[in-house]
Amino acid sequence: MSDQQKPELPDHLSVDPRSPHHVAAIFEHDIGIRFNGKERADVEEYCISEGWIKVPAGRTLDRKGQPMMIKLKGKVEAFYK
Repeated sequence: MSDQQKPELPDHLSVDPRSPHHVAAIFEHDIGIRFNGKERADVEEYCISEGWIKVPAGRTLDRKGQPMMIKLKGKVEAFYK
């Protein structure tokens, strides 16, 4: 598939379908996140302009049974694999 058929990666994206920053069309393609120069596979949400990612904090769950998230600040790059 060529790059012209893939939607542009947004500045802010979340894997959670309940989030207003979730874009289903993006997840039809394999995307990667590079954080401070290292590729990460555990990113749940990112914001390029603000320079942060959210990742699960171990196996800890919140009261709704969702993984607890921690926000890490640094250089964020999103790309298609």
